[in-house]
Amino acid sequence: MNKYKYIVISVLVALSQASCSPNVEGSFEKESNYSGSLSLSGAFALYPLAILWSEDFKEIYPNVRFNISAGGAGKGIADVLTDMVDIGLVSRDLHPQELANGAFPIVVAKDAVIPTINSQHPNIDLILKRGLSQDELQNIFIHAKYKTWKDIDTRFVDSPIQVYVRSDAAGAAETWAKFFKANQEDLIGVGIFGDPGLAQVVKDDPLAIGFNNLNYVFDLNSKLAAAGIRALPIDLNANGVLDKNEDFYQNLDSLTNAIAKNQYPSPPARELLFVVRKNASSKLIKTFLTFILQKQAQKQLLANGYVPLDEKHIQESLNRIQHENNTSIQR
Repeated sequence: MNKYKYIVISVLVALSQASCSPNVEGSFEKESNYSGSLSLSGAFALYPLAILWSEDFKEIYPNVRFNISAGGAGKGIADVLTDMVDIGLVSRDLHPQELANGAFPIVVAKDAVIPTINSQHPNIDLILKRGLSQDELQNIFIHAKYKTWKDIDTRFVDSPIQVYVRSDAAGAAETWAKFFKANQEDLIGVGIFGDPGLAQVVKDDPLAIGFNNLNYVFDLNSKLAAAGIRALPIDLNANGVLDKNEDFYQNLDSLTNAIAKNQYPSPPARELLFVVRKNASSKLIKTFLTFILQKQAQKQLLANGYVPLDEKHIQESLNRIQHENNTSIQR
């Protein structure tokens, strides 16, 4: 299988939080090579991308070792600010206090959080044609106004809505809540740890509704929805039907194209961040960050369920790396 295709992620990986090692300084082994190690932890959304880019980087610098774990965006930002890892993987906007504490974000890609339902929902065909509006979703996830599917639409089954949310401090959950001008703590539902876990409970429950990052909903080989789960369309103009300009959920390519063209709302579309500590980046960290913003690295994003940065945003990120490097401690 092509190494840029889907990477199966076990929830057990997320539990290996203790495996994150403190920073190890990078050094030149020869004029054009590095030795040393880089540690990364954080968002499930960015974990596959970190693995992908680390493998490519090692093809050029084989003596660099990587230690990468997934445990949620909250863990990633905490780990990098406490010097537990070199890079935090963060799939949400940074909080002012995090920036004040020295977090230095670099935008590396884009993706989106999407609402999800079970593919065997009794009203799956109608829901895919109708979608749910922002207000209807808010009345499910924030206000818990709707108790049964029939409360939303009299054509829906008269059965309880089984709402699932994230139990961990997650960029996906915070971004989804931000769609309703709320916080993760405001989301109401059964808490499930991690993206893989949330996707699985939706697959297991025909009456479920949840939310996930793109690459946990679509099969990266076929580009179609993964078995047991479907993207739930958002009825953007709330007219009770999915209009042509709202209907881009058929496959991964059509949805990432909609995100790139800003047809899918933001939030829950979002920027994905690699976060370092301000004034603490080594030459090895800078080289890796610069590497992942090159055209070859960015080209791989669409095939893996992400949206690449345009030239303007790539240059902005490269400028930030250079600025941070000019004021950082060189190791």
